[in-house]
Amino acid sequence: MATRCAFENCHEIGVFSALTNSYCLTGIGGSENFYSIFESELSQHIPVVHATIAGCRFVGRTTVGNRRGILVPNTTSDIELQHLRNTLPDNVVVQRIEERLSALGNIVACNDHVALVHPDVDRETEDVIGDVLGVEVFRQTVGGQALVGSYCKFTNQVS
Repeated sequence: MATRCAFENCHEIGVFSALTNSYCLTGIGGSENFYSIFESELSQHIPVVHATIAGCRFVGRTTVGNRRGILVPNTTSDIELQHLRNTLPDNVVVQRIEERLSALGNIVACNDHVALVHPDVDRETEDVIGDVLGVEVFRQTVGGQALVGSYCKFTNQVS
């Protein structure tokens, strides 16, 4: 079933939310209707966490994750990091990474098996992505665009 929603009249909900098989993050500061849609559809199955990253509400663009973990940029405050650790399931690893390309949701596309990353990502970041998310990592572009997380999303579903 599909449900329509918007974040303060913006239909780019992937900027303000991040969804995996283990959790859902939503940015703080939107209308209560935005949150209630996620909570009514998902809260019986996975936690719906209201959060900010670096004081900003665009959690979908600044984070990347799967059922095993979530990566947040180095601009994430200690309080925000602790909030995520306290509210996400215990089996989800929360890791802050040092990467100059800090909009992780724009530069990484992943599922539970594989990740595509921006060609200019640091080698150390590539290793952390593989270790924390438990995926095989490939430096790649999509349609000639380096922002792979902005141009594609994929699931675990096999047809």
